[in-house]
Amino acid sequence: MELTPEQIEKMRAIGLVLDRSGTLWHEGSAVTHPRLRQALLRWMDVLDDGRDIVRLDARRYAYVDIEDAHLRARSARWDGDRCLVLWDDDQEEELDYGSLRQAADHALYARARGRLRGRIAGAAYHAIAQHIIETGTGFALVAACQRWPIADAA
Repeated sequence: MELTPEQIEKMRAIGLVLDRSGTLWHEGSAVTHPRLRQALLRWMDVLDDGRDIVRLDARRYAYVDIEDAHLRARSARWDGDRCLVLWDDDQEEELDYGSLRQAADHALYARARGRLRGRIAGAAYHAIAQHIIETGTGFALVAACQRWPIADAA
């Protein structure tokens, strides 16, 4: 039996929500299994039309409602003048300096893994803030041999 595109689309709405604090919810129940949570975070992606998903492959994916950011920085460390961020999916990558923006609550946001929104607060923020300077027009991060302006998230 072949499913119609409408049936497939309906099946992709599985009731998955990622709240502001980073808790994953499935139909109102918290996803508490650590490896399942990690897998879901690693499968996060964004479709070309901007919809947030968890993706297994090109054809198999489901929608997820993201309240704030896909990932949260657990820590940040400096390797020379390069900043490495450990996201809450347990993957570390160099900070996307050109995408930095600051929210009203002073948290930083940056792209993670190319298409995802990452929130940087707490200890990770303080590690990065050591390299933030005030400029005549706002703030910038000094990293990777450059000054990277920090945009306003609003």
